[in-house]
Amino acid sequence: MSQNDASSSTVDESLKEIFDQAMKLYDKIENGNEPTNSDAVQMSIKSAISKFEKATNLVSVSGMFSKNESLEELPTETLQYLLLPALLGTLTLKLCGQFRLDLVNVADIYFKDFLQRCKDYGVTDVEVPQTTNIDSSVKLRNEKAKITNMVLTREAKIKRYNEMKELKDKLATLSKAMSSPNVDDYTKREYFTTLLLNYVNQALDEINSMEQERAILEYMMKNPAEAKPPRRPRATLKPVIIARDAAQKAVFGAGYPALPTMTVEEFYDKRVRDGLFPSPGTNIPHATIQSADADADEAEEVRKEQLVEDDDPEELARQRNMDEYKDDHRRGWGNRYNRS
Repeated sequence: MSQNDASSSTVDESLKEIFDQAMKLYDKIENGNEPTNSDAVQMSIKSAISKFEKATNLVSVSGMFSKNESLEELPTETLQYLLLPALLGTLTLKLCGQFRLDLVNVADIYFKDFLQRCKDYGVTDVEVPQTTNIDSSVKLRNEKAKITNMVLTREAKIKRYNEMKELKDKLATLSKAMSSPNVDDYTKREYFTTLLLNYVNQALDEINSMEQERAILEYMMKNPAEAKPPRRPRATLKPVIIARDAAQKAVFGAGYPALPTMTVEEFYDKRVRDGLFPSPGTNIPHATIQSADADADEAEEVRKEQLVEDDDPEELARQRNMDEYKDDHRRGWGNRYNRS
């Protein structure tokens, strides 16, 4: 065995070992029940990405793939390495805690590289979607933004859905056959080719989704004020709460410390100082007293309505408790002269 052959054999063994380790992590991530954003899963994702990147470097160093070759010319064991860009793209989209637009752009490159390589080798004849340079706000408004005719048309979607279902059924059968220690080369080749076709469909779906997500992300970057739902505007003026007596004032004062309160007497004294009501000792017309009470009642109603409109938790709780009290204590129940 020559030195070059020995070196190539070492690279192949190292590549297979790294790839198999990464695939075990990948399968665990895909089939696990733990949340993707958990620390444990994120560590697994980063570890798998690192291993797949090492495998990609080894494939590049070995010169394993060439545009001048056809799929039939590739050794069976090397077919699985065509999956590397698709696997990296899938894992990249699962990363958390990083700028999302960067992740989308990186994953987009992986998926398109995968599709182009599969097309070069004749695995598929789909056209590789190209990223358009349309303004993101236009793409966002246009719900019919298109990537490829195959992805967009209803007939093509139905056809692709049926193809994907057939591929998954075929993969399930081939996976069982692959678990056999005596699996033949033909079954292996059929399994890897079917796996590639399955990922072609997944890549097209991901690119379609990312194109829409990218438009939203770019729009949010250009319009940061719209990135979060606007808060409900708060009232700039604070109403003067008129309470009927000192006890009620103490209750409202304790419940709403941010709002000024007045008793009816304080309200009257203020009106006297303002010259609106007559001084003490002056005969006060009955209509004036009624007017003061009416003003107090009206101000109290305005205060309650304002609190309800502002979704004040304490006012809502007070009304809810009052409703429950009325349900449990019918009117007249406390009057012993009103018994039947």
